[in-house]
Amino acid sequence: MMRAWFGRQGLQVQLLFSYLVVVVGALAAVALGMRLVAPSLFNRLLMHNMGMGMMGGAMTSAMQDATERAFQTTLWQSLALAMVLASLVALVVSVYVTRRITTQIRRMAAVSQRIARGEYTARAEVAPTLEIGELAESLNRMAAELETTEQRRVQLIGDVAHEMRTPISTIQGYLEGLRDGVVEPSDHLWTRLFDQAGRLNRLTEDLHELFQVESGVASIERRATSPGKLVQSTTTAVKPQFEEKRIDLFLSLPAQLPTVLADPDRAGQVLTNLLTNALRYTPPGGTVTVSAEPEGRFVWFHVADTGVGIPPVHLPHLFDRFYRVDPSRSRALGGSGIGLSIARTLVEAQGGQIRAESPGLNQGSTFSFSLPLA
Repeated sequence: MMRAWFGRQGLQVQLLFSYLVVVVGALAAVALGMRLVAPSLFNRLLMHNMGMGMMGGAMTSAMQDATERAFQTTLWQSLALAMVLASLVALVVSVYVTRRITTQIRRMAAVSQRIARGEYTARAEVAPTLEIGELAESLNRMAAELETTEQRRVQLIGDVAHEMRTPISTIQGYLEGLRDGVVEPSDHLWTRLFDQAGRLNRLTEDLHELFQVESGVASIERRATSPGKLVQSTTTAVKPQFEEKRIDLFLSLPAQLPTVLADPDRAGQVLTNLLTNALRYTPPGGTVTVSAEPEGRFVWFHVADTGVGIPPVHLPHLFDRFYRVDPSRSRALGGSGIGLSIARTLVEAQGGQIRAESPGLNQGSTFSFSLPLA
């Protein structure tokens, strides 16, 4: 019951109570020492001084008892006064300390309430107290992450709306023309409508895939996997597309590669994504080279192309959702702008990293990702 009552009290009462417990404990220890040790020690010193002639004569038993009672009374009165003074000091110190702590905590509580209402720009003042300061810094980091997440959410909604607006407007325009008899049905018209519907379908599939991998719904079943077999099976599946576009696809693999710990299907999906990206941005007559090499505790996979290249300023943003180096060209080539973001999430879910390198425009590019050794 005492513990429950103590837990319901404020910080100031708890600190004051703890200070008083320390004070009472210390004074109790002093009182016990006085009770057990002080009388005998006092008598021993008194008799020693009498023996040394310091009293100027013999002390009767009554005088000795009276002296001892006066000594004990003085000690107990001094102890009582010390108890009162220590309690006052404990009260003042607890009020001062708790006011400083509770003021800082109330400020952080107000900031957290603002954040809960959606004001992600709110920040707490970092207090000089070490622990309170660390708590304020953690709260500010959380607010910054929430602010970034909210910005990305708003941007994602805008990007999705923008991506869907063009094909829907195209389809709607053609259908209105067909309904009003302004547009005549033709093979070219049906092909255009089919392409726009396919674009919408790819966008929804990519969004669904992105939701699965970022929310953790997509299962990642890692096991010992041969990097050589992974590359061989993936390149074999996409090779007809390269032949159709007249792009040479080369493999450069060492004789022996250590086994990696990965999900073969998800790793193959990443490699397929990078190969499709290279195919999309490499003109006919170009080349794409797939290679792999061990490096430390990882095996790195590289997809290098002789395509359009990427300006260095765009490299840090390539794996952001809907980011495009050239929006008009990317939409014309059918990219949704989500594939590289999915690839990054899948690689990181398997304990690896992904990066992009390019000397510049029309100088090709290299996309690389790593998988940990088994």
